[in-house]
Amino acid sequence: MNTHLKDTLRSIAEATGLELRKTSVYTSQKLRHQLLFSQFPIDLVLDVGANTGQFVHQCRAAGYKGEIISFEPSAAAHARLLRSAAADPLWTVADRIALGGTTGEVEINIAANSYSSSILPMLDSHLAAAPNSAYLQKEKVPLRRLDDLLADHLADRLAAATPGRSIFLKLDVQGYESQVLAGATQLLHHTLAVQLEMSLLPLYEGETLMPQMHAAMTAKGFDLWDLEPSFRDLATGRLLQIDAIFLRSSLAKQLA
Repeated sequence: MNTHLKDTLRSIAEATGLELRKTSVYTSQKLRHQLLFSQFPIDLVLDVGANTGQFVHQCRAAGYKGEIISFEPSAAAHARLLRSAAADPLWTVADRIALGGTTGEVEINIAANSYSSSILPMLDSHLAAAPNSAYLQKEKVPLRRLDDLLADHLADRLAAATPGRSIFLKLDVQGYESQVLAGATQLLHHTLAVQLEMSLLPLYEGETLMPQMHAAMTAKGFDLWDLEPSFRDLATGRLLQIDAIFLRSSLAKQLA
């Protein structure tokens, strides 16, 4: 494509609010996921905070063909999640529960936009940046630990004698990441990569912010592998949250 034609197409796109960019690891999260799945023997994705299945669709689009287990506590989102998974025989939707560091019952705050729902109270900083995320109601759900929940169902696959099991743990739990990880200490021994949200300033009461989350993941034996902007204040442009992928340190060092 000659320079004049490229400039013309770029001008047309910009006039309509669009931007033309060459697909590369710099611009495409899908491509980066493709590289992750192609380089490492991931054979189980745990999709915690699945909402209606958006992340699973991203994994499938990136070429992942293995087993997936999704977890979602919101009743409406869980019902839609079941419908999304119905045609995929390798995609299991767990019973409607929340995951954390203890066992019991908990209330989840249901947001108007669904995906901002959280066990934690929302702060004004979040609501100001996304007015459509206001809480509408509360729902009670069972609270379980990942270690306890998966011990029975995946004991044979997670046993030390089965080192080939490679897990990709994705957390999208709106500030509750530290609590979920506290209930997954044994599972993390079999986890190759972890994707989670990290806030750059407080958005939910009691959440752990990015510097502390980074330090905690490093202490658990994971290196930062990728960052993707995920939530901004539309009025100011300020970046509020990022999606981070952490890779087991031993693997990251092999590729350094």
